[in-house]
Amino acid sequence: MNKVFIVGNLTRDPELRSTRDGISVCSFTVAVNRRVRNAEAGQPEADFFRVTAWRALGENCSKYLSKGRKVAVTGSVSVSTYTGNDGNTRASLEVTADDVEFLSPRSEGGEAPAPRPQAAAPAAPQSNGFVQVDDDELPF
Repeated sequence: MNKVFIVGNLTRDPELRSTRDGISVCSFTVAVNRRVRNAEAGQPEADFFRVTAWRALGENCSKYLSKGRKVAVTGSVSVSTYTGNDGNTRASLEVTADDVEFLSPRSEGGEAPAPRPQAAAPAAPQSNGFVQVDDDELPF
């Protein structure tokens, strides 16, 4: 079974593209801090995962995520190798997202929170504190 769960922060804004067939694909990078601290710098060490989200999930990531936002990603992981500009072989961890949870509050993202839909006006309460409901309105 190939399943990975990562929790971290976006290192840059997501990039949304479309395939030739019109399928949306969003790419972003998540930095995941390790629990071990680098004694010299006093900073936590981090691993970087490239994440790809497809279709509606990718569109939502592009719309609601931005650099610095905290996310939890569930998906499958693969390793790609490439040769860097310095001639050294490097490895890249890539996650194909099955699910992305937005962990940062909306107010942290710099955008105004989305307005909540207005609920239907409640029926007028009767004198005893109960609300009159017709049997036809019940879903069961």
